[in-house]
Amino acid sequence: MSLPTSTRFSDNYDLKEELGKGAFSVVRRCVQKSTGHEFAAKIINTKKLSNRDFQKLEREARICRKLQHPNIVRLHDSIQEENFHYLVFDLVTGGELFEDIVAREFYSEADASHCIQQILESVHHCHHNGVVHRDLKPENLLLASKAKGAAVKLADFGLAIEVQGDAQAWYGFAGTPGYLSPEVLKKEPYGKPVDIWACGVILYILLVGYPPFWDEDQHRLYGQIKAGSYDYPSPEWDTVTPEAKNLINQMLTVNPGKRITASEALKHPWICQRERVASVVHRQETVDCLKKFNARRKLKGAILTTMLATRNFSSRSIITKKGDGSQVKESSDSSTTIEDDDVKAGSAGCGSNSGSSNISQNSQIGASPSSPASISHQANGSNDPTPSRRQDSSSTGL
Repeated sequence: MSLPTSTRFSDNYDLKEELGKGAFSVVRRCVQKSTGHEFAAKIINTKKLSNRDFQKLEREARICRKLQHPNIVRLHDSIQEENFHYLVFDLVTGGELFEDIVAREFYSEADASHCIQQILESVHHCHHNGVVHRDLKPENLLLASKAKGAAVKLADFGLAIEVQGDAQAWYGFAGTPGYLSPEVLKKEPYGKPVDIWACGVILYILLVGYPPFWDEDQHRLYGQIKAGSYDYPSPEWDTVTPEAKNLINQMLTVNPGKRITASEALKHPWICQRERVASVVHRQETVDCLKKFNARRKLKGAILTTMLATRNFSSRSIITKKGDGSQVKESSDSSTTIEDDDVKAGSAGCGSNSGSSNISQNSQIGASPSSPASISHQANGSNDPTPSRRQDSSSTGL
């Protein structure tokens, strides 16, 4: 795709109100002078960026340029000026998908199928173009508008990487703990299948309102994920069709070589034969659980954001050193977005080797004015279950 070029941002756009901000960037609504169309401008202060940060910005823009799909927040313009870089994206006004679901009067398994289909369409487009998102999670699934049936849009390509075909390599430890795949946690070569694993986690939540893997202790959480230890506890899963569970099983396959691909998932009967296979019974318990799930992840995100601001940190993961000098990743929330400092094969990080705490920054793009918390920080999610989830190990697989 060839993006339009401008000598100055102000030649083509009028800036409006702020929608959100991060440590090095701000997102503002803007209006294109020639058409009157509204967009979201992500304005990055390049004076504050290190060389590595700037490379990461260029990578994000390069990736977004080649992704044009109705289920992906689109980059319309990229303008570099002295001290500032402007990325002009779709203005998405529908807020987060998960917040919309709990506001609906009716929500069924068939609706969940339609949601994951759109997510899979966006992932398939990414993979077809040699892009791995690496941070699929509820905060990055937005709605184009508040209209009924508005398209789901995948946002935030700040952690995305470019890959060659189905190549597997170590691109660094990146993502959000509750959605990380076993191969990433094992520090094995990885590629496109990591996005499918995250889709499996998202689909599980879409069906019952809580995640398949959860523990207050992050090491135990990682142990569950690496073992693929999850189940379908009664009674909430009793009313979910076998076809839906079958798709989840194929997505949450520990061996990435045996994991279903986006293309294959889109051909699964539960997706392509939704009208015949998926249940259309209203899932009130799912909606109730999802409300609690949303509230808890927002609360934890707000607390973490306040902590970061108080400590003058810029965002994401904390890197400390053990006594032997090796680095350890820590996080105060099991769904904080993490990116490794030691990145290879084209993946950039922002870490410090000083031994002191370090947090790297990335603001969400495709800004939604109705959900500013999803714009300014990645650290908004949670893997806490709802109170109604069973806690005995026999029923949860914990």
